[in-house]
Formats: sequence, C-alpha cells, structure tokens
Amino acid sequence: MGKALEITDSTFEDLIQGDKPVLVDFWAEWCGPCKMIGPVVEQLAGEYEGKAVIGKMDVDMNSSVPAKFGIRSIPTLMIFKGGQLVDKVVGVVPKTTLEDKLNAQIEATV
Repeated sequence: MGKALEITDSTFEDLIQGDKPVLVDFWAEWCGPCKMIGPVVEQLAGEYEGKAVIGKMDVDMNSSVPAKFGIRSIPTLMIFKGGQLVDKVVGVVPKTTLEDKLNAQIEATV
C-alpha cells in the first residue's frame, strides 16, 4: 500500500516535472480540516500507486512553495502535470472529487 510522499521546498520542483499527475496536499499539523482530509490523501496514495504521485507538504516547515502559489487557506490540494499547475481545490472535499480530478489528468495522458 502506498503512502503519501513528504514533499519539501527542495524536492518539489523535481517531483512535479514527471509525466504522471502529482497531487500535493498543502497542510499543517494544527489545521482541523487538514486532519479530516489527511486520511483521504493517504488512501489515494495507495489507490493511485503507479498512476499518479500523491504527496503532502507541511506549510509550517516549508514556506517557499506555498508562498510561490499564494496559498492562504489550508488544506489546499493542487494537481500538477509536466511541471504545470492543472487543477486546484481549497478546503475539505469528498474523496470522489479528488478521484475525478486525478482520473481526468491520468486519462489526458493516455
């Protein structure tokens, strides 16, 4: 079973350059809604292993990337493909919403 990658300011750029979609969950330890969506992100990491990259970035430990994308509310979940931001969700959403967004990016690759 896959586990969401811990993404840092230093690993972010290399990670998003691949041909697979990359879902990044911007979160913080103190954030209640982040704790609600965290288990969903972990589930997706297992279910999409080999098809997409699923990761989490702690905004308290990493400030450059969140600042670059103007993240003011967490959780913010962004999907990147080929180094480009292709989709974004702010707040807690149902797992199906994230699945639909990931599947759309995976299908666009085929």
